[in-house]
Amino acid sequence: MPRIVLEHVTKCFDKFVAVDDLSLTIEDRDFITLLGPSGCGKTTTLRMIAGLETPTKGRITIGDTVVFDSESGVDISPAKRDIGFLFQNYALWPHMTVYDNIAFGLENLKWSRSDIDRRVHEMMAMLKIEQFEKRYPSELSGGQQQRVAIARTLAPSPKVLFMDEPLSNLDAKLRLEMRSELKRLHVDTDSTFVYVTHDQMEAMALATKICLMNKGLLQQYAPPLEVYDRPANLFVADFVGNPTMNFINVTAEKVNARTIAFSMLGKELAFTSAEEIPDVSEAVVGIRPEFIKLQQGNLHGVVYTTLPSGMETTVKIKTGDDMVTAVVFGSVDYSHSLDMPFEITGNGILLFDRKSGDMIAVGSISNS
Repeated sequence: MPRIVLEHVTKCFDKFVAVDDLSLTIEDRDFITLLGPSGCGKTTTLRMIAGLETPTKGRITIGDTVVFDSESGVDISPAKRDIGFLFQNYALWPHMTVYDNIAFGLENLKWSRSDIDRRVHEMMAMLKIEQFEKRYPSELSGGQQQRVAIARTLAPSPKVLFMDEPLSNLDAKLRLEMRSELKRLHVDTDSTFVYVTHDQMEAMALATKICLMNKGLLQQYAPPLEVYDRPANLFVADFVGNPTMNFINVTAEKVNARTIAFSMLGKELAFTSAEEIPDVSEAVVGIRPEFIKLQQGNLHGVVYTTLPSGMETTVKIKTGDDMVTAVVFGSVDYSHSLDMPFEITGNGILLFDRKSGDMIAVGSISNS
């Protein structure tokens, strides 16, 4: 299996820069999610690696083969890149049975009839669609069609499987089921997966690494929990996590190398990090909702609204001019305008430079 290397890849559509100087390495057997809002450049990046879009400049290598190089004029066609591409709309042949759809690519590759039959049945067993062998796509549900599309894509044993929002047409329950199937499939096939999504929960659940983009620029490229716990900047912190992180502007005063003091939520508080904190005066404190514990502590507010969802409840607390969001495990409901004590716990509180937006420290908050 190959590693994929992008070096200073840029794609322009006239004066619009869709992808701007992107460099990253996708290791063998990784499951990479290209994540970001609509128009951030994630699908364009996928299509450039696959050869469906020609970069304006840069270099792309798959394994030992340079498949694109703007300086030397190399541009290998998609058919010769040994990749599989799974589209959003499945793209199944409506006049062919499940068996024939899966066999179609193998026939074009001139496989023998016995090898085709063996491989098709192997794929149908892996995707648990043997009972649909003689059905047509119109006779299948969306999830079943998706399984057929995956089987067809995997049948030629491509080195890399590219997927462009393949679950977006499915209902919520089926999406969860197919996420589990894709993660299992990644292990079973021992392949490299590159997956485009705008759904941050999907990216967190599936990926070995998340490539988060915004306006064509790479924001962070790291394992999911690192992106969640140590976001590179305010954009990443805000985009990843549901409910979203609480952000509170503060004016900081340095106490010592690892501690700063500030006024926040009506109290004088201190932020302490295990590492030295850079000099900063205008800062943003980032607090994940799970780090706010209700019904205890010396911070106070009133309940603005509660959103029970069964397994957990999202509670918004208004304190002065600020609104903070907390998550409570279990199904609870609080009366609106109820006085609510709370505290900020844990060592995962984040400090950002307000001017640059960069994350500069991770630590805990205590009374000043």
